[in-house]
Amino acid sequence: MDCLFCKIIAGEIPSTKVYEDDAVYAFRDINPQAPEHIVLVPKTHMDSANDITEDNISNVTAIWRAIPKIAKELHFAENGYRVINNCGEDGGQTVNHLHFHLLGGRKFTDF
Repeated sequence: MDCLFCKIIAGEIPSTKVYEDDAVYAFRDINPQAPEHIVLVPKTHMDSANDITEDNISNVTAIWRAIPKIAKELHFAENGYRVINNCGEDGGQTVNHLHFHLLGGRKFTDF
């Protein structure tokens, strides 16, 4: 498969890992939009949120379990953070592998 995030998970493309477990890989975004900008991906490939089913929802649940752990470890949980998922071309998705952006370290006032 020619998927950027699958290659990052496999270690074929370098990344700055901040978290990993059996289901989730999280790394620093190379074009950060906030002082803390982490990308969380399920290790099981899904193109987008449109591909979430009863059979694979546990992968998404694992991401939501990881989000507060990461925010606490990086010391921005207390002040708050933003979680974003872009779905499809019109939604701004640029990599066809389900992923979530965890942004923190500053105040967010707009979308």
